[in-house]
Amino acid sequence: MTGSAWDELGPTPDLWDVRVVGDPDAVEPRPSAVSIGFFDGVHRGHRTIIERALQAARQQSLRSVVVTFDRHPMEVVRPGSQPPLLQTLPRRAATLASTGVDLVVVLPFDDDLRHRAPDAFVDKVLAGSLRAAHVVVGANFRFGHRAAGDVDVLRALGEERGFVAEPVDLRETEGAVISSTTIRDALAEGGVELAARMLGRPHVIDGIVVRGDQRGRELGFPTANLQVDPRIALPASGVYAGWLHHPDGRQLPAATSVGTNPTFAGEEQRVEAYLLGVDEDLYGLEVALDFRARVRDEIRYEGPSALVAQMREDVAEVARLLGV
Repeated sequence: MTGSAWDELGPTPDLWDVRVVGDPDAVEPRPSAVSIGFFDGVHRGHRTIIERALQAARQQSLRSVVVTFDRHPMEVVRPGSQPPLLQTLPRRAATLASTGVDLVVVLPFDDDLRHRAPDAFVDKVLAGSLRAAHVVVGANFRFGHRAAGDVDVLRALGEERGFVAEPVDLRETEGAVISSTTIRDALAEGGVELAARMLGRPHVIDGIVVRGDQRGRELGFPTANLQVDPRIALPASGVYAGWLHHPDGRQLPAATSVGTNPTFAGEEQRVEAYLLGVDEDLYGLEVALDFRARVRDEIRYEGPSALVAQMREDVAEVARLLGV
């Protein structure tokens, strides 16, 4: 899969014990219960679909498989129109693998797959080594060239090819459908708590700690500046309480600022995390930041002294929220 986003996954045998593959024909042919979708965020609605496939696998003694894609379909269908992503590909694949399925298949969504008619799509994705016997999808699932296939088409193709197609209704919470779109909308408004309730866990971003302008250290609040994939959805500008997940397994309390530093006439969007009670060299490390609660909006102050006073209040509020 040279040149595809699959390259981001790295050495999968070491990372996921060969539960994540890019070519379904490379695995042992076995009858399978398959859930299929892009599954951005692997939110509570996605997990309902996957859990139903797991249940079918147990009941029918089938292998449980999740099939997903290496990029958002709109990135290929209409480049530039794709939405920001809730997860990097490695995190999405790892999250899917953590659901307890036997196998995760990450297919390259390329022009070949895009232009396949629904029947050819089914033969490519669900036949062969996967030998789909039971297929579970969301009620709004679309597939095939120009999204010509829906649940009814999938059900008819399943009758011809020997598998049962089962749709799962969309889940709701607090009067809203749980979907990747509604979670992105919540994040765009700073609603990290609502996003967490829909995801079933806090929103997490991954990044590499890089050197910033050192202004935080000069002000007495040294920060870890994250270089984040520009395709990933960030919460609205503001200050948040959450945890930095260190590669060594530690979780460090963090007051995280998302924004442009308007007090200093900044223009570039940044993610900066001040670690409470911790001052150590993190440069070059790949870390993750989660967002538990919103503390305040981003504000432009008249000068450094007013900003420092506010930062002291922010840190105290983050400590209270996190119980540290």
